[in-house]
Amino acid sequence: MLNKIKVGISIGDPNGIGLEIILKTFQNSEIFESFLPIVFANFKLVEFQKKYFNLKTKIVKNKSLDYLENDKLNVIDSWNNDYKINFGVEDKTAGELSFISLSSCSNALKEGEVDVILTAPINKANIQSEKFKFKGHTDYLNNLFNNKSLMMMVSKNLVIGLLTDHIPLNEIVSNLSENLIIEKLKILHNSLIKDFKISNPNIAILSINPHVGDKGIIGSEDDEIIIPALSKLNKENIQIKGPFSSDSFFGSGKYKEFNAVMGIYHDQALIPFKTLSFGSGVNFTAGLDVVRTSPDHGTGYDIAGKNIANNSSFFEALLLLKKVYQNRNKF
Repeated sequence: MLNKIKVGISIGDPNGIGLEIILKTFQNSEIFESFLPIVFANFKLVEFQKKYFNLKTKIVKNKSLDYLENDKLNVIDSWNNDYKINFGVEDKTAGELSFISLSSCSNALKEGEVDVILTAPINKANIQSEKFKFKGHTDYLNNLFNNKSLMMMVSKNLVIGLLTDHIPLNEIVSNLSENLIIEKLKILHNSLIKDFKISNPNIAILSINPHVGDKGIIGSEDDEIIIPALSKLNKENIQIKGPFSSDSFFGSGKYKEFNAVMGIYHDQALIPFKTLSFGSGVNFTAGLDVVRTSPDHGTGYDIAGKNIANNSSFFEALLLLKKVYQNRNKF
């Protein structure tokens, strides 16, 4: 039990597929050989979904993190009020509960009561409150742990970081700077070394403009911002190649030549990633002093309650937690 990784789990939106994929994953008893899982939720809610989906997952209610069972999915009651599940429906109470689960899980990590955390998908609209004024998990955790982080998407096919993540398209260029590019590329470079055991990372960066601006005809930002940043990084022996135009970079298979790619904005990175890796990809927050992963999909309102949600990405997120946690300890 001392060698097992204590993994704190937040349930995401209770009307989505979060609890379904959690319960499906921990039906596999072999997982308990490596992990001591703790779900921060409400036992009645978890028990209801276990029965609703007719799952065999072993669950147990715990009042304290001091008394955890070795071969069961431990559930810590993070709230007492009953909540009636309404699958696929967005409501404010569900958002409030998803925040309670996330904050309880994150605070346990901050206090050293769990080793790592795995966060199920939230609804970014209904979770908003006086206590949560963030665009997603990454910003929330960045603030909580006072770190500078990077959203990374990880799969066997592709590793890609996001220079900017959840911001409107018309604000992307105004949010870019030479300093931001240097900062984010250093986080990606250091994470590949520390978290993925790649001693001399080979990284590519995509262009801001189509065709890298075509010498200023379609924009000058690549010449004015990205290339000077790469020049400074190269002087620090951090080798970044590019910028590459994203329209052919993935279709040609060029991405296979690199350990990781840095995308400029959300869809530029996530469209190729989910095309190549959907269902097996993982959202990983690099740059934090702690380890956090999440599946590569959202709340799945359209399939919630239908017992068809695939837990593959959640399972991969669990495996990546173990890999990064062990690599960091060795590092």
